[in-house]
Amino acid sequence: MNSETGQEEIPIISIIIVSWNVRELLNACLNSIYRTKRGLPVEVIVVDSGSEDGSQLMVEQSFPDVKLIARSDNVGFPTGNNIGISQSVGRNVLLLNPDTEIISNALEELSSYLDENRDVGVVAAQLLNPDGTVQSSRRRFPTLATGVFESTWLQPMAPGSIQRNYYFEDEPSDAVLDVDWVVGACLMVRRSVVEQVGLLDEDYFMYSEELDWCRRIKTAGWRVVYLPIAQIIHHVGKSSEQALVERHINFQRAKLRYFRKYHGPWAALLIRLVLIINYSWQLVVEAAKGVVGHKRDLRWQRVKVYWLVLRSGLPPAGY
Repeated sequence: MNSETGQEEIPIISIIIVSWNVRELLNACLNSIYRTKRGLPVEVIVVDSGSEDGSQLMVEQSFPDVKLIARSDNVGFPTGNNIGISQSVGRNVLLLNPDTEIISNALEELSSYLDENRDVGVVAAQLLNPDGTVQSSRRRFPTLATGVFESTWLQPMAPGSIQRNYYFEDEPSDAVLDVDWVVGACLMVRRSVVEQVGLLDEDYFMYSEELDWCRRIKTAGWRVVYLPIAQIIHHVGKSSEQALVERHINFQRAKLRYFRKYHGPWAALLIRLVLIINYSWQLVVEAAKGVVGHKRDLRWQRVKVYWLVLRSGLPPAGY
């Protein structure tokens, strides 16, 4: 509320948080927002995907200013964000993971950068691990070679240039950079850009949705910028680690959707075959280790996970 006019201020930033069963992390995230916003007009929207750990009650009781959209089902990351964006009014939209904590004046830094650079459509903070080390979050668009090696058991055998190029290892971590895409744990988008290119692709469910969105935004002529002066602590994957099989399946199906969408069905088929061979080989390796008694419980757990992944067939998400 503006004290002079008596009218409610239009928020500069709409912060959208999609949460699932991470009550304590969500509490810390929300506390960090209100501790660091420093008078900046923001609205905070939490889309809760059917949490069963008391998250919804915690938000209602401890954060009355937060707009809570309580779902009874797990709608997935892109759909949840789209629900929040559609009910937001801020000039800029910040997608923020519930397992993050804002540091210092990161919100103001991100918003000011968009205001001062009118050709920038997306700006992202530097992500830090809880111990303060820098977490890799800036990327170039993946090539077919990246798709074959990255996040598979073949990655240690990949030519070094593939990883250096994909992860921007050829650039210092403290440099402001134009990038192709950024990890979506903390990603601010100009509302006019959202109106131009549309919302997130909901067929991804989880993973690669920010890659797809940034690609569409860059194709529309906007810049995507990594801004390390704005920093966020990211605790990494605390929602997805609760569902190990689904994490594997969702990650790989999202990857395959991206490659089918932008590189064609033959590229997706090649990567799918590589993945199926990878999971089959790892299943055999883990079963053999279990038979000889090496960490037997862990080995059989992995065998079960890999078998369920293989049984899914790994079709590209949405196809």
